Amino acid sequence: MKLKQQLIAEIQGIIAQARDRAIRSVDAERVLMYWQIGKIIFEEEQQGEDRAAYGSFLIKGLADELEPQFGSGFSRRHLYWYVQFYRSFPNVNALRTQFSWTHYRTLIRIEQEAKREFYIAEAAKNNWSARQLERQVNSQLFERLLLSNDIESVLKVARTEKMPTEPKEIIKDPMVLEFLGLKRQAAYYEKDLEQALITHLYDFILELGNGFSFVARQKRLHIEGDDFFVDLVFYNRLLQCFVVIEIKTDKLTHQDLGQLQMYVNYFDRYEKQDYENPTIGILLCADKNDAVVKISLPEHNKTIIASKYQLYLPTEAQLIAEVKKEIERIDYQIPEE
Repeated sequence: MKLKQQLIAEIQGIIAQARDRAIRSVDAERVLMYWQIGKIIFEEEQQGEDRAAYGSFLIKGLADELEPQFGSGFSRRHLYWYVQFYRSFPNVNALRTQFSWTHYRTLIRIEQEAKREFYIAEAAKNNWSARQLERQVNSQLFERLLLSNDIESVLKVARTEKMPTEPKEIIKDPMVLEFLGLKRQAAYYEKDLEQALITHLYDFILELGNGFSFVARQKRLHIEGDDFFVDLVFYNRLLQCFVVIEIKTDKLTHQDLGQLQMYVNYFDRYEKQDYENPTIGILLCADKNDAVVKISLPEHNKTIIASKYQLYLPTEAQLIAEVKKEIERIDYQIPEE
């Protein structure tokens, strides 16, 4: 015979699961309802000669009738959203059942089709909540990946049509750490930033990207009587390798890169299994000189990455400027035939 507490817990679990299913079912119906409303309004709009003027007149008239009866969800602004929803997703069979209306409201604001496709694929693959999706869009994840990859490569990795084979395909530069809540002007030590990352480990792994698992903090390496400590150690199951991270709260130096290279060498020689790929080292720094990074590392280096972190969300204009700068740098390096 079951104990009373066990019985209560079992019933509570059944109730919670049923409520969760009911909420998902209601939200799915709501998404479909908004899509159907958008479709009807859009098709009616197409019958007007001056479609823009007729569309505005139509939506205003509908809002005047519907909002007093059904509430603010049918205001003029919301009806515009529903039309945009249908325009962005004209195929009802392509709608994702795991996405809430809040997911779609973020997605329909993305005008560029390739960019929207990227976020749809990543959100579905990683089961992002609506808040996580909004955060990734606001942090310009797509643009940051484009700094070191082409659009087709980024989309293939997002759609799992291609497994990442190089760190640059999933590791961003810069990394955005606004979730730490640290002030830009404040002085803080590396151990403070490290502690903040551990406190917000879930958000940090989300920022790192796909396939990361936490392994250790302040990992001790004992080398011929000397002890060294690696700030953070992760493992990436997609790249099948260890990822060691060193934190610097000031500008990167070539000595920092040399220290990180030593840690990477140690893991490759004493921790890595034969079936695993070479260890990746990430130097997370407040500032860096890309020329110093390039000349300090081997010419064909693919395992050491210097990534600048920032404690605020970047604007799209900032990322576009970075992309242009990167293109100019690459063009400058290519010799003319």
